[in-house]
Amino acid sequence: MDYNKLFSAVVTRSKASAIRELLKLLSKPEIISFAGGLPDPDMFPTQDVANIMQDVLKNSSKEALQYGTTEGQDSFKNELVSLLKESEGIDCQRGNLLVVSAAQQALDMVARLFLNPGDHIITAAPTYLGALQAFHVAGADIIGAKSDNQGVLAEDIEAILARLQQKGEICKFIYLVPDFQNPTGTTIPEERRLKILEIAKKYGTLIVEDSPYRQVRFEGEAPKTFYKLDNGQGNVLTLFTFSKVFVPGFRLGYILGPEEIIKKLVILKQAMDLCTSPILQLAAKEYLKRGLLRAHIKQIVAAYKEKRDLMLQMLKENMPAGVSWTHPEGGLFLWLTLPAKLNAATMLPRALENNVAYVSGVDFYPQADVHNDMRLNFSYSSREQIIQGVKRLAQTIKENL
Repeated sequence: MDYNKLFSAVVTRSKASAIRELLKLLSKPEIISFAGGLPDPDMFPTQDVANIMQDVLKNSSKEALQYGTTEGQDSFKNELVSLLKESEGIDCQRGNLLVVSAAQQALDMVARLFLNPGDHIITAAPTYLGALQAFHVAGADIIGAKSDNQGVLAEDIEAILARLQQKGEICKFIYLVPDFQNPTGTTIPEERRLKILEIAKKYGTLIVEDSPYRQVRFEGEAPKTFYKLDNGQGNVLTLFTFSKVFVPGFRLGYILGPEEIIKKLVILKQAMDLCTSPILQLAAKEYLKRGLLRAHIKQIVAAYKEKRDLMLQMLKENMPAGVSWTHPEGGLFLWLTLPAKLNAATMLPRALENNVAYVSGVDFYPQADVHNDMRLNFSYSSREQIIQGVKRLAQTIKENL
């Protein structure tokens, strides 16, 4: 049978994740991989999770094992309301929250809610690959705005919006990862956030703020979130996940936004999966209620800062002239830029021969038009792997130079 006659237009717009496909190739144990965006599994709070799961099944088995509400379990959402107040100074109600199966489902739902094929959106260039996937599947016209070492440029966002307005067209939303961006590790300063927010209001578009790493800060003061800066005026939708600060296997996240938008997202979720796992929500609720998350975040911040510092040191000691990289204040990634004549994608097979892996930067650009960047993850590898991996990567670059 010719299945191509049966596939939908959505399938024709879909392509595999470059990262996921690369991870399939890394079966050789001798390969040191900086490719994934993985937390360190040695940091998982395994015993706490085991104890809590046992308590949840003992004390709340009927609720835990039954279907849940699409909006999310009320007791979990109550803890989320408290968490946002405590950590971000954000006052919200349960009606402003929707529990989802981590941030990737949130991105898919945002795309379904706002985008028709051909609709314009703006992202930073580069930006998170998983978001580009979700928006491409929806058929969006993704316009990349230029970035520097402090994130996306407000002036370029405004220039794009002005061009669209002159043509009588609109931008459905601006998608940003403001804190320790995936892939670059950069953070947008608060002053620039205020400018971007004012620009979005001026042109009548929404800001979709993706915040998976915000709590993993090593140094400096955190700028306010776009949602906090907006002060409840309804111009920002923020996506949170527990994958990087708790455990990714729970697949738990939540969307914070105006009630009108949340209600529409609930209807979409009803058609997708009915509800996010109640037992995992109740376990996460108990983890928050017992104050364990705060202590766990302190542990991973200390561990990841040590790994970041080591990778920065090794890059400084080993990389040839003409190679530069970002200095992230937190998160899981840094961004390495090669001399313009080098192509990170065509260099990757040689890197694999040298038993080191990375993600080529080209896939993070909406137009796939920049070829001399790569993303490096420092959270997953051991200290010894970081030392040896950076040496192997430096040697690969020198061979290609």
